[in-house]
Amino acid sequence: MRRRRSLSPEEADLWRSVARTARPLHSPPIHLPEPAPAPEPPPLAHARPRLSPFLLGEKHRKPEKHDLAPGLSDLVAQVPLRMDAGTHARMTRGKLQPEARIDLHGMTLAEAHPELIRFILNAQSSGLRLVLVITGKGKRREDTGPIPQRVGALRHQVPHWLHLSPLGPAVLQVTEAHLKHGGGGAYYVYLRKR
Repeated sequence: MRRRRSLSPEEADLWRSVARTARPLHSPPIHLPEPAPAPEPPPLAHARPRLSPFLLGEKHRKPEKHDLAPGLSDLVAQVPLRMDAGTHARMTRGKLQPEARIDLHGMTLAEAHPELIRFILNAQSSGLRLVLVITGKGKRREDTGPIPQRVGALRHQVPHWLHLSPLGPAVLQVTEAHLKHGGGGAYYVYLRKR
């Protein structure tokens, strides 16, 4: 004799949906197990209402600006301090005078990279500690596309070059220059001793 197996909850749901569309022909009803109640989804901790609550007569609040990429000065400032804190403080306040400077204004990336390598390595071999690299702030162009364009290719690329080989081992710290030495368009580069 065959053993009868019971229907799974999915099979019972499927049978109920079929049975609703069929017309019975004097047969006794089939007793199916009741479906288990569906578990409630857990409340989302990060879900917020789409509109913030407001009061009548309240002024409109501007939505927060979402900047997906941090600014260049923020990225440079996030690098851990690897030099003397007192010297770093004097340098960022513009109290230290750079011993040499290079101006990369108007150069293309292909022209500026070898010039920067030559300048930094020569400055380190000469025993200099603080040099100034002037990149300029870049020209603002009309932005017509859906993807925003960076302003100042050199300004963004120079900090990366200074951390990569062959300049990485020579550079101890890179910091945005003080206003009297160029501000956001220049960098202080503190070199390691040979």
